[in-house]
Amino acid sequence: MAGHAPPEGARMEPLVRVVPAGTELYRCHRDTRPPGSFNPSRQHTFFDGDRFGATEQDPFVYLYAALDPVTALSEVLLRSVRFDGPAAQRRIPWARASRYCLSVLRTTTDLALVDLMSAEGLAAVWQDSWLVDAERDDYAKTRYWVRLIREHAPDVQGLVWQSKRHRPREALQLFGDRCGEHPLEPVPERTVDLRTEEGVAEARRLLGPVRATVSEPEPAAVR
Repeated sequence: MAGHAPPEGARMEPLVRVVPAGTELYRCHRDTRPPGSFNPSRQHTFFDGDRFGATEQDPFVYLYAALDPVTALSEVLLRSVRFDGPAAQRRIPWARASRYCLSVLRTTTDLALVDLMSAEGLAAVWQDSWLVDAERDDYAKTRYWVRLIREHAPDVQGLVWQSKRHRPREALQLFGDRCGEHPLEPVPERTVDLRTEEGVAEARRLLGPVRATVSEPEPAAVR
């Protein structure tokens, strides 16, 4: 509902889903960033940025992740990648994929997330599927709506919604200012480094069922 301001004087009562301690999360992140680090950046109020990023009006650190590895990869690597060629595959350039790692993080505490997986969950925050499916031109509005959710629900620690690029799986965001100290424990032995031959092979295996692959690198480029 992109063109509608929130109702005045109403009380928002989001549906909440608890992700229990010990849950494994998957995060696709730049290889220069530690697996469990939260993003401290501030998005412009009106331009660019990401769907649910923080702004100067509501500054908080945050982290995007997923509950399965394919969703984590898809949310980062399959943006605006079309099906192409005789194989009708989505080809991710190796030069792009090689900047990322796929890491496993284990939650150390229960986390209460606003549940946006269903029509009921979206309606509870006065929205419909636009909130989780909107394109980049509407991201200033989706960021405003997350600020509104945070104002009405000061105890929630993040959001969970249906991934646009790997339906019906879950993508999620954690609010670092509400998760306490060390809410995530990295599992380094399970990291997939997309700069390596082994990492690229694993990414291809995971993405194959959604008709996506990583292109071949230059021979001297792979570790």
